[in-house]
Amino acid sequence: MSSGRPEGAFATRAEESFGSFATWKTDFASIGNMRGVGWAICYENPANGRLSNHWVTLHEHGNVAGFRPILVMDVWEHAYLLDHGSERAKYVDAFFANVAWSVASERLSGAQ
Repeated sequence: MSSGRPEGAFATRAEESFGSFATWKTDFASIGNMRGVGWAICYENPANGRLSNHWVTLHEHGNVAGFRPILVMDVWEHAYLLDHGSERAKYVDAFFANVAWSVASERLSGAQ
């Protein structure tokens, strides 16, 4: 997993919320690598703009009421089984290699 910091508002907000982009990324990847199926979701708290990472198992269970989803990683088997077999960690690495950070930045409230 690359520890390089992308440019843009998302990286800045991750640093403000977690102390560093690398810490945010490690936390998000750890959630995505958890046992089970669901989604790793980075939410923005609209009250203070801080980011937080969460595990959501089902569409209707686990979402944080009022928080805005900014980045979502699908970790149901259908998302990675054909390309990565049972090696979810490889899928998580591939996910980070393909994130459109500019899109994540645009989803933040107050982002220009």
